[in-house]
Amino acid sequence: MNRRWITLSFAGPGALVLALFFLTPLLVVGREGFIESGAAWGRVLKDPVFLQGLYNTLLLSITSAAFSLVVGFCVALHLSHLPENRRTAYLFLISLPLTFSGLIVAYGFILAFGRAGFITLLLAELGFDPATLAGFIYSPVGLGFAYTYFLIPRVVLLLLPVLVNFDQNQLAAAESLGAGRIKALWDVLVPQVLPTAAAAFCLVAAVALGAYGTALALVGTQVNILPLLLYSKISEAGSDFPAAAVISLILLSLCSLIMAVAEVYASAREEKDSPGLSRYMY
Repeated sequence: MNRRWITLSFAGPGALVLALFFLTPLLVVGREGFIESGAAWGRVLKDPVFLQGLYNTLLLSITSAAFSLVVGFCVALHLSHLPENRRTAYLFLISLPLTFSGLIVAYGFILAFGRAGFITLLLAELGFDPATLAGFIYSPVGLGFAYTYFLIPRVVLLLLPVLVNFDQNQLAAAESLGAGRIKALWDVLVPQVLPTAAAAFCLVAAVALGAYGTALALVGTQVNILPLLLYSKISEAGSDFPAAAVISLILLSLCSLIMAVAEVYASAREEKDSPGLSRYMY
């Protein structure tokens, strides 16, 4: 009885926070989406603007997450070989973007790459067209580029502990048994990093999927993605709250699905033995 009471005393506050700040808003939004017998669902799912926005959102999320994963892995791999004091200093600088709001990130990119941005003007001195350069940052590609500013640090923070704790002697042993450097990395290092890399990819993809402040400040509603489409439904120009609720539930479902895939994949990989060096033993 005492043990059960202790368990409930620890779980109670967490359950209360979950009920107040997640379940209650979710129920309210869900109720809004199903008024009028769920007519908003049919209206949203048949809307070509929504379907195009869904495609653009998934494409933007996947491409920016993939680019961030590649760059973040390279940065984390480099940091893992540095002395601890230098690594800590660099890690502090890399983590700074996570402290900025999306609006600050967007305005920073405008000041750097906008029509009067210092990088745009600097490249214009070298003969580049400033109008073309400025137009890039306000495009979907430029938006994805801005997303990587706060996605790459997340990848680095997730991958760095794995790479720091990786035993470099495994690579030396693989090479001594006949593997080249690239093959040793692929067969020894990658399988051990892959579960964390998959989790990092899904995490940053989910973050990019629902990013709102940076997109709104950088491109306004010129780019058709679901967070901005949701904003248009509840802004001063629109008041379609049932449709906004439907889009919110779809975004929540997509983010939850992505994170669930990461958990399932990471659990499945951890249950398997790493191929490691065994293939070089014969």
